[in-house]
Amino acid sequence: MDTLHHCLFLILLSLSVLTQPPMVKPIELDGASNMANEELLALFEVMGDLLDDSTWVDTHPHPCTDTPWPGIQCELLPGDTLLHVTKLHVGPDVATAPACKSNAKLSLSILKLPHLKTLSLFNCFLKPQNVSLSSSLFTNSSVLEQLVLMSNPGLTGDIPSSLSQLTRLRVLSLSQNSFNGGIPKELGQLVKLQQLDLSYNFLTGEIPQEIGGLTSLTILDLSWNQLSGSMPSSLGQLSSLQKMDLSFNKLEGIVPRDLGRLEKLVLLDLSRNSISGPIPDTLSQLENLQYFLIENNPIKTNIPSFVGALKKLLVLGLSGCGLFGPVPDSFGSLSNLTALSLDRNSLNGSIPSNLGALPHLGQLNLSQNHLVGEISLSSEFITRLGKRLDVRDNKELCIDQKRYQNLSYYLVGAPPCVDSPKATNKPWVDQTGTGSGTSKSGMQTSDGEKGRLVIANLGLSDSSSLFFYFGFYLIIMYF
Repeated sequence: MDTLHHCLFLILLSLSVLTQPPMVKPIELDGASNMANEELLALFEVMGDLLDDSTWVDTHPHPCTDTPWPGIQCELLPGDTLLHVTKLHVGPDVATAPACKSNAKLSLSILKLPHLKTLSLFNCFLKPQNVSLSSSLFTNSSVLEQLVLMSNPGLTGDIPSSLSQLTRLRVLSLSQNSFNGGIPKELGQLVKLQQLDLSYNFLTGEIPQEIGGLTSLTILDLSWNQLSGSMPSSLGQLSSLQKMDLSFNKLEGIVPRDLGRLEKLVLLDLSRNSISGPIPDTLSQLENLQYFLIENNPIKTNIPSFVGALKKLLVLGLSGCGLFGPVPDSFGSLSNLTALSLDRNSLNGSIPSNLGALPHLGQLNLSQNHLVGEISLSSEFITRLGKRLDVRDNKELCIDQKRYQNLSYYLVGAPPCVDSPKATNKPWVDQTGTGSGTSKSGMQTSDGEKGRLVIANLGLSDSSSLFFYFGFYLIIMYF
């Protein structure tokens, strides 16, 4: 699962960020550049501190006109006769771009590019280099709208609170770096911010209440950190939010009832924390929710009945939550559902037959529960899902051998039902009725041992049900 989340996140990152890089260093400054000499010189200094190419300036003396470079974008502003650098991007995705220096740094000369709207640096600050962001880099005179510093493992230290002075900022993505310390509460002052991505760092402490002031936010991704404490109720104020990913942290407490106010929410991922139940019924108001993932948390309640009312759900992940009680029949009304993961719980009762009528369901994992009775899913459904249907390790489940005589390969772990279900509580017996059988080695095996043998012979992984995440992350980062 960890690997899948990594893959998903990398896909997200590559789709959500901007493109294009910069670099330069002065050789001759003349009118042919169509730029103010001070601004051109500053650009050369910035690029000279980043790129490992001493000839770059000779090759691109006029980066906005005669000798352009893909990572630099210039614009002629209204009422002005000079071109100004408005976008600077350095990264391996830029064609013919040289690599960053082993001792690359972000020069304070960037402050002399007063019209810069987009700054993005990918894979530039690498280990064992340690670079921190100077608080002096960000002032209230900046017009910066998008700051994207991604995949820089050598970028460490605290996230500067002075970022709050970038009052025009719409996108702040600091993902896949090595930032540590807490999330500055001052970021709550960035009222125009639409995307905040601090994922894949080493951030600690609690999520600041002030984040709830970012009412223009559509994407909040704080996943893969070491954040602790409870989720602040102020997150319910993010009325424009479409994606919230807080997975892979150390969050605890309960899910705030105020999250039910996030009517535009499409993705909610709280997986891999220490969040406890119950899940508030106010989440029934999330009518646009398509991805609900809260796997591997100690919820320890029944499956909330309101989940069956979330009609737009595509993916529902409730694995490893200590859930008990039956699988709700209302799940049969989730007609858009493509993946349902309920494994590693303590669910009991029978498998609702109406799950087999869900037209788009392509992944169903019910393994490692206490489900009982005869499986009554349609043959067409079982054939369609194949090995993506997992019912292993439910000791009291069984199948009608005549009905599924050609499909038992897909129902691993479910033995044939006895002729008279009322005659015994065991769903499987051998010819002697002892409840044990003979393995290939000729040794007697109990029911539980038999299941383990089947699993071992098949070589399946408990996390096999999670491969559906690839599809969903491709859609998510669209937001």
